[in-house]
Amino acid sequence: MTHRKFFLSVLVFMLLSWSAAAKTPAFKNDSLNITLPDTDYSDELRLIRMHMPDIEVGNGISFQPKNKSYKLTMRIRMQNMVDVDFNEKFEAQELDARVKRLRLRFDGYIYTPKLTYLVQLGFSPSDTKTLPNGNSNIVRDAMIYYVPNATWNIGFGQTKIRANRARINSSSALQFVDRSIVNSEFNLDRDFGVFGEYNQHLFGSFDLAAKASITTGEGRNWGNNKGSGLAYTGRIEFFPLGRFTGKGDAMEGDYEREQTPKILLAGAYSYNDRALRAQGSNGDLLRFDQARNLSSYFVDFIFKYRGFAFYTDFMGRTCTSSPLIKSGETVEQYILTGMGLNVQASYLFPSNWEIALRNSTIKPDKEVQPYTNYRCYNQSTLGVTKYLIDHRLKVQADLSYNYKDEFTASDYSRWQLRFQIELGF
Repeated sequence: MTHRKFFLSVLVFMLLSWSAAAKTPAFKNDSLNITLPDTDYSDELRLIRMHMPDIEVGNGISFQPKNKSYKLTMRIRMQNMVDVDFNEKFEAQELDARVKRLRLRFDGYIYTPKLTYLVQLGFSPSDTKTLPNGNSNIVRDAMIYYVPNATWNIGFGQTKIRANRARINSSSALQFVDRSIVNSEFNLDRDFGVFGEYNQHLFGSFDLAAKASITTGEGRNWGNNKGSGLAYTGRIEFFPLGRFTGKGDAMEGDYEREQTPKILLAGAYSYNDRALRAQGSNGDLLRFDQARNLSSYFVDFIFKYRGFAFYTDFMGRTCTSSPLIKSGETVEQYILTGMGLNVQASYLFPSNWEIALRNSTIKPDKEVQPYTNYRCYNQSTLGVTKYLIDHRLKVQADLSYNYKDEFTASDYSRWQLRFQIELGF
């Protein structure tokens, strides 16, 4: 069976599942002559969404008719940032002041609380820049989920691939102004396909979560992937000391101030068959109509206790054939294969001031080092955050020092100072 036939088979299975669920109506809808007891679904929704994969800070504004046939919650958030880059002598070289993120999100359920949806649009320049194939890029998430209970769910549409912790975290729930350079290089971002998730309590305080997806492999809003295969991703998470408070595994820092130690240990693997882009679901289109089979791997560790948080993210990328794209004997393009390690720690004071440290390192494979022009790229960052209304309203600043072990000296920013205000509801 080909990849595409398998993909279609999964879609048929989803439609049959939804059809079966629809035979047991859960509410009253006059147009459909369906009867339901007059029940408030807030508790059921809370339980169902406890392990749902898409988290956004803030309660939003909700709308619901009297017959409770659907629910819509609208959220909006923005990040306004100033970024100043300095040379080695700490002389200002570049100023970047902009709306970094401006997002509008809708979620809720329709027909039954077990059939939920998520729509998220992005309007900042970084969100809407045209893709390498010419497609527009406003839509970030567009998902339909069938969620029979808190144990498992299956979804169809476009959203984040469940691979590494740092990318799964919403950008609204970060303790630095942005994610690390390691995540920027190796993350899988969003894609279109089928997504599944399973959550299970095993014994004592030990919990497990398994997540998987089959996606197109070229990233969000790509569309036609002629000449490419599919991407297959799986992730498993262990919670040996129980779940984090308030979805704390998906929010950086320990704002909940865990009263008992909490740990997450997770691993993920993704295989992108005949990828058309340099980073799989990200990056430039590979030249000369070439494609590469890419494998990505991820290991995550989180520890939180009484305001202290510690994170380790290890990830990398391999290519089954040469990562160099050549025209004759000339290398015209390369895929950055190699590995990266990110380590960060923070403490949240009772006054809701937080101080955080992060060290991030990228080590390309030897074959591509001459083209990246560095053997190792390291960034060290000191961050300070004041939480005014948890992650919904916060003021952040961080200072980074960049160092590259280069083959040939080049002009790059050694120091980076950033200031940001996050507002969301």
